[in-house]
Amino acid sequence: MTTMTEASVREFKMPDVGEGLTEAEILKWYVQPGDTVTDGQVVCEVETAKAAVELPIPYDGVVRDLHFPEGTTVDVGTAIIAVDVGGGSAAPAAEQPAAERPAAAAPAEEPKAAGSGRQPVLVGYGVATSSTRRRPRKGPEVPVQQASTAIQTELNGHAPAAPAATPAATPAAPAGTERPLAKPPVRKLAKDLGVDLTTVVPTGPDGIITREDVHAAVAAAVPVATEPQVAPAPAATQAPASHDTTRETRIPVKGVRKATAAAMVGSAFTAPHVTEFVTVDVTRTMKLVEELKADKEFTGLRVNPLLLIAKALLVAIRRNPDVNASWDEAAQEIVVKHYVNLGIAAATPRGLIVPNIKDAHAKTLPQLAESLGELVATARDGKTSPAAMQGGTVTITNVGVFGVDTGTPILNPGESAILAVGAIKPQPWVHKGKVKPRQVTTLALSFDHRLVDGELGSKVLADVAAILEQPKRLITWA
Repeated sequence: MTTMTEASVREFKMPDVGEGLTEAEILKWYVQPGDTVTDGQVVCEVETAKAAVELPIPYDGVVRDLHFPEGTTVDVGTAIIAVDVGGGSAAPAAEQPAAERPAAAAPAEEPKAAGSGRQPVLVGYGVATSSTRRRPRKGPEVPVQQASTAIQTELNGHAPAAPAATPAATPAAPAGTERPLAKPPVRKLAKDLGVDLTTVVPTGPDGIITREDVHAAVAAAVPVATEPQVAPAPAATQAPASHDTTRETRIPVKGVRKATAAAMVGSAFTAPHVTEFVTVDVTRTMKLVEELKADKEFTGLRVNPLLLIAKALLVAIRRNPDVNASWDEAAQEIVVKHYVNLGIAAATPRGLIVPNIKDAHAKTLPQLAESLGELVATARDGKTSPAAMQGGTVTITNVGVFGVDTGTPILNPGESAILAVGAIKPQPWVHKGKVKPRQVTTLALSFDHRLVDGELGSKVLADVAAILEQPKRLITWA
């Protein structure tokens, strides 16, 4: 057997796929020891606190070792895969003497991008100018235990019910078959539900597996029984006696959930929150929404109440610019922003994320509608980039889509205000001296009381309410 010198082994380290991230979870390995890889080939998929990202390898070679299994959270800068770039043959790491294996934490030479002819991308050092290819997976794929809680699949909060029992493992695809086509969120969903994607029948365009396909596979795998039945686990995998798997489920806190928890705790106990409420008649706004849907200028664009609420908030910020600011603790300064990066809270299969529309203040109503549509579609497909979730200045959270009247939202770190929009529904309302059924909603504005006092917060909330009650103010105030 031909052995490799340590000098020919390159260690690929976990990169920082977003500003300031410290760790990422390995969701999926696309290669195994002994596989040949080429410059720019995707070798694994990782999930950070902000997004699921595929990592390309920046050089050619033969995979020598995978330092961490799937599901492991790894610190940024830690070597995750060893590749022999010397051109010699390689045996899988399991077949090599222990003395020949590189240590996971061994120092590695960073790949150099100079003169490589590659363009910079989000992670790694870019893809080669020639087309890249992925090597088919080898061997069976081990399904992961099904998550017991339902996963949100749409931004409107709809969540499919989880099966009562974990589906049985399905046969893996034979060696040499192509990797099934599916987007990262769909792969994550399949992993959580223990579904082998090679057994799923795709219904999406170009043979892409959709969320509905995964759920259909789960439904088909659930056994029909008159009473709930749970098969005992094999002895080698039996859960500890201290964990009653039929009554409790323990879910590791990581990824988006971990980042959200840390951010919310930090915000709640750093910024003194004040929340004010106003109930407003939005009947005229709802009529305007219907008129805009029929307007040729908005053909093909996403037109809904959120569009006009977003525009109303932007106008209110223009009239009260001091609310669009942040608190710099280190410098002991208030930083007033002369631009608005409007965040829109979105519930996705990966958890709650808040991508933002850059320079929303400078957009016309059709441009804002287009940006909102792109933001929602990208979030639903799980393609929101880390950059899209950075730099927000103020946020809207639409709790009304869940049928909730209102809430007391917590500020996103670094922002001074967040507007919660409740459900819009018919209510008895005094209109022109008579009680009539009108479309009514409740708005809640939370703000950082260190830099936004009660007067300023009240003015912003009152302006938003006034515009939604009389949307013609969008013309006179904008």
